[in-house]
Amino acid sequence: MGRRSHVVGVGMIPFTTPSRTEPYDVMGERATRAALEDAGVDYSQVQQAYVGYVYGDSTSGQAALYRVGTSGIPVVNVNNNCSTGSSALWLARQAVQSGAAECVLALGFEQMQRGALVAHWTDRPSPFGRFNNLAGAVQEMSDTAPLAAQYFGGAGAEYADKYGTATETFAKITVKSRAHSAHNPYSVFRDPLTVEEVLASPHIFGPLTRLQCCPPTCGAAAAVITSEEFARKHGLDTSVAIKAQAMTTDYASTFEDRSMTKIVGYDMSQGAADQVYEQAGVVPEDIRVVELHDCFTANELLTYEALRLTPEGTAEKFINDGDNTYGGRVVTNPSGGLLSKGHPLGATGLAQCAELVWQLRGQAGARQVDGVNIALQHNIGLGGAAVVTLYEKVS
Repeated sequence: MGRRSHVVGVGMIPFTTPSRTEPYDVMGERATRAALEDAGVDYSQVQQAYVGYVYGDSTSGQAALYRVGTSGIPVVNVNNNCSTGSSALWLARQAVQSGAAECVLALGFEQMQRGALVAHWTDRPSPFGRFNNLAGAVQEMSDTAPLAAQYFGGAGAEYADKYGTATETFAKITVKSRAHSAHNPYSVFRDPLTVEEVLASPHIFGPLTRLQCCPPTCGAAAAVITSEEFARKHGLDTSVAIKAQAMTTDYASTFEDRSMTKIVGYDMSQGAADQVYEQAGVVPEDIRVVELHDCFTANELLTYEALRLTPEGTAEKFINDGDNTYGGRVVTNPSGGLLSKGHPLGATGLAQCAELVWQLRGQAGARQVDGVNIALQHNIGLGGAAVVTLYEKVS
């Protein structure tokens, strides 16, 4: 991994629905200024910036950062679908750990439109063409359900068929999400739900109902990454460091195993997690808090096992025993996750980063998980890329 990199500052703005959003450049500026203020760093000290967004024109990153300053630094725009924010973080960490830079900004934002995700470039081959063809060969597709919901709902149905998982089990994940989100002022949805309410919402695909699908969201989040030497020289907070990090893309199994679970990135997630555990010298049983990619309840359930938080085929018991929340083995998505906090694609990975930094600093308020010394982050984008990051509390 090279020299140690520290997350010296994080910032985010409250996530909103598209009807209430500010322009992307305003959101990006606000999150950047919040992270710089948290770090105690002036923008003139930032040497590189990596800016993530999915739906926007080229150099939108510059448009946002020019509102903060025009210092001539390299600004690299990043798009890796739903893992865009953590991809920007991965690049920032690489720059610092390689010695290419001492102080780097990672910023993510998204100004989304209402409704399901759609392709905006219809005059050229889709990067999902191969995935769509494979999904259509593996399961019966719908003419009306959103494509992403068919992918993840199909994976959830495949899992349920294999292990006999009850539909109520998936709904319990949303209930847990809302309970956590109630304490997060940055979340879109903070009202509690019951299993009955979740199941009574309109059916979407497979085990998924509408309240088991993340909403289109707008927002921004940012992090300042520095070397230990830079942080100490400038008197910055070095209490949180990135202990290990890995990014993976699709393996042959994604396309060869004829499994919806594999199509939605199970092997990418497991591969990245295994690399991180090996790099860090920790085991899954050491993890007490995790922010993972719960774009749909089905994916949260699958990811428990992909990250090896519970053995294969035991996710239902893990949920029913309360091992995924406070008082259980590992608190998953204390922020409320994508299901309740929201999922502005470019910002999600950095919002996860912010939550875990606050957890490690002991600044998470009513969401605080006791005795946290390490924290795990998982962010996935179909097409595909998975990023897993392990943070540590440094004494």
